[in-house]
Amino acid sequence: MSFAHYYGVCQQNRGRAVEIRTHDGRVHRGRIQHVDGRRVYLQPLGRQSNLGGFGYGFGFGSGFGFGSGFGRRGFGAGIAIGAIAALVLLPFFF
Repeated sequence: MSFAHYYGVCQQNRGRAVEIRTHDGRVHRGRIQHVDGRRVYLQPLGRQSNLGGFGYGFGFGSGFGFGSGFGRRGFGAGIAIGAIAALVLLPFFF
């Protein structure tokens, strides 16, 4: 599939749980949080402590806990859209 196809699919499914396989064989599971012109940013699935909400101001800016804000903040580097070999929408959260 083309870059434009995966970009459109990611944009249309923001907030949904997905599994992304890249050309190098890696598998990433998470909710699509943000998509820009080059990358898709995922929030990992599973139990996470302190996702959002007010924290003590350590490390992630503005006094909010891990996962606050949109997109990149707290989720590490995104996945390059050009590296996506397959994208599957997951029917439920793990």
